[in-house]
Amino acid sequence: MNELLDGILDTVASVDPVLRTLLATLGVMLETSVLIGLIVPGDTIVIVAATAVETPTGFFALAFGIIIGALIGESIGFALGRWFGPHIEHSRLGRRIGAHNWRRAKRYLARRGGPAVFISRFLPVLHSLVPLTVGMSDMSYRRFLAWTVPACVIWSFAYVSVGSAAAEGYRELSDELHWAGYLFVGAIILFLALAWAGKKVLLRLEARHMTDAAAPTVHPAVPPHIAPSDRREGPAAEATDPSPEDPPA
Repeated sequence: MNELLDGILDTVASVDPVLRTLLATLGVMLETSVLIGLIVPGDTIVIVAATAVETPTGFFALAFGIIIGALIGESIGFALGRWFGPHIEHSRLGRRIGAHNWRRAKRYLARRGGPAVFISRFLPVLHSLVPLTVGMSDMSYRRFLAWTVPACVIWSFAYVSVGSAAAEGYRELSDELHWAGYLFVGAIILFLALAWAGKKVLLRLEARHMTDAAAPTVHPAVPPHIAPSDRREGPAAEATDPSPEDPPA
């Protein structure tokens, strides 16, 4: 296991740090701007790039690069939604995404507003659709950025921290433990499992904002306990009064 993992990590580390950061930034940018995130999750891109981080400078350079890439990608998604949103939704790609996913994103944004932008960064499918959906809504770009910036910062530092810490721990133990590779893989799997569980919890908590609203309850115009003398007079009263006509004197 150690030999195989050494080969993978060495391959990633052999890429020039500047080029590696730019490639990761580009990958995350494409994730939300042209819906590549529905095929290749940005989580994977960030963790792989983070395994080559060895210095604090490299750590912050990658983290900020990921943040910039995410913001550029979401800004492009916002612009595409504003200019071409309905065309994209009804295009061949939009139909493959599924009408139910578009409806979920629209309902979620309509009911939650800014918090939907923040939370969707951590949810599958929605994190790629929400920027486009926001562009089709009346939410301003400034308000969109105010909610998505902190989400991108948290997401970037979380994944870069895990990827770099796991790789650093492996390098320290690989010379002493022949099964250190299993620890590295186990740590990554554990983090991804916790992230998956967290996303499931978020989806469960937010599900009621993504489903169709219940039909409103229809109440009678005039409750039956109101006395005839308290009811309105005129045509409106005749139309809404459910009580029988008073008997003649």
